[in-house]
Amino acid sequence: MQLILASSSRYRKELLQRLHLPFECCSPDIDETPRPNETPEQLVKRLSLEKASKVAEEFPNALIIGSDQAAVLNHDILGKPGSAKKALQQLRHANGLTLQLMTGLCLLNSQTKHYQLDMTPFGVTFRNLSDEALKHYIERDMPLDCAGSFKWEQLGIALFSKMSGNDVTALQGLPLIRLIDMLEAEGVKVL
Repeated sequence: MQLILASSSRYRKELLQRLHLPFECCSPDIDETPRPNETPEQLVKRLSLEKASKVAEEFPNALIIGSDQAAVLNHDILGKPGSAKKALQQLRHANGLTLQLMTGLCLLNSQTKHYQLDMTPFGVTFRNLSDEALKHYIERDMPLDCAGSFKWEQLGIALFSKMSGNDVTALQGLPLIRLIDMLEAEGVKVL
């Protein structure tokens, strides 16, 4: 079966390439607005399924990977900053605190309509850093398209005093350990 990544994220694409499986990317057009009283976990699971379902309309005989991520700090969802000013505000707010990244993952078999749906959490605890250090980080990594305003796989690692979770790839937006389990349940052998 064809493998399709329901995403336009270059970070998710780079992660999936690590598995050395042939795949295509198709960006779903869905409304990602949180629903009233929806928890971050419910949000990322729903959006992961909706992304996969939307792409399945175009690929009736494929395994579709949908994923979505929320960065949560003190019960607030932090979006992609879009500007250096907003990134500084987010990082300033996270100083000395632990941020939870919740990454939803769905693998949908568009032929059988069977899907697997899960959420992988990952925590990062920020160091207490000066505005000067945070501005320097933003200038160097330009994390303006990343929820929470950091790229851990680059200089962003210097922002943290601690990381906790079972799958570090969830931090980038596609939990590969869980995805491998899902693929194998569909008969796809990675190794």
